[in-house]
Amino acid sequence: MSSRRSSRGAISDEEINELISKLQSLLPNSRRRGSSQASTTKLLKETCNYIKSLHREVDDLSDRLSDLMSTMDHNSPGAEIVRSILRS
Repeated sequence: MSSRRSSRGAISDEEINELISKLQSLLPNSRRRGSSQASTTKLLKETCNYIKSLHREVDDLSDRLSDLMSTMDHNSPGAEIVRSILRS
């Protein structure tokens, strides 16, 4: 794998800065920072925390949907609406 990486070339500092900037733009409440190592490290930590919070939110919504579906009549119009949303 290392030969594959070296044949494609190393990633330049400019490319890394561009990727960090793109990552920063995806985070909510992200403030513009300099490109120092400390702020890059902080940005990566914030990204990990944000991803973890998204996982928790998905789990919570999944649990809530399961609870909702367990109380619904499976032949009701509401159940059909939920199923059609889940299919899309």
